[in-house]
Amino acid sequence: MKTRSLVLLGTLLLPGCGPTTPAPQVALVDIPAGTVRYQLPGAATPVAERIDGFAIMRRQVSQAEYAACVADGACAALDGPARGTVAADLPAVGLSWLDAGAYAAWLSRRRGERYRLPRYGEWVLAAGSAYEDEAPIVDDPRDPSRRWLAEYEREARRGVPSAQLLRFGGYGESSSGLLDVAGNVWEWTDSCFGPALGGFCGIRVAAGRHPSGLSDFVRDPVGGACSTGTPPTHLGLRLVREG
Repeated sequence: MKTRSLVLLGTLLLPGCGPTTPAPQVALVDIPAGTVRYQLPGAATPVAERIDGFAIMRRQVSQAEYAACVADGACAALDGPARGTVAADLPAVGLSWLDAGAYAAWLSRRRGERYRLPRYGEWVLAAGSAYEDEAPIVDDPRDPSRRWLAEYEREARRGVPSAQLLRFGGYGESSSGLLDVAGNVWEWTDSCFGPALGGFCGIRVAAGRHPSGLSDFVRDPVGGACSTGTPPTHLGLRLVREG
């Protein structure tokens, strides 16, 4: 019995074998099946997609929750001002698509459930009333400049949201029950921005007030990226639970 106690104590003190932080609690919203319509920038025609029902996080992942993943050695520390931010009531931002995937994998292991990034169509359905279904822009094969002008005018009307982070609920609740969706934090999806070449997709859709295509390693959409149209203000995440 004494030997067993010593072995257990030694195990707890070994690097990487110590107790980990508690698994984050996850509040989910059930989204019923439905059909969504959307048009990604640069796409010639809008898409109508039938989506099965699923469960998605009610709010975005918090700074404290992402910091727990960093503390466990499963997520990369953030850069610049976002480094070391641990508020429980503010969204984690400054995240790349790679960071978001690492967090999903860590949360899945910790909770014994499978979490993943939503596809863009799922995000549109989950956003409910917060998603603005803009009139489609149709290509004119005789004059391609008409499309460019239409997209430019659309971008100008959107404006730039405030960069200040608000506590959860600061941007309200959508008709589907999600908090802060389409606020000033864009959320990574697993959808490819355009066709994947040879099965590889390096440009993903970040979903928010408008869809944006960004390289999967980008953390700073304003100063460190080349995006389509007006860049997102912040990059964060909200996950879907499978099963």
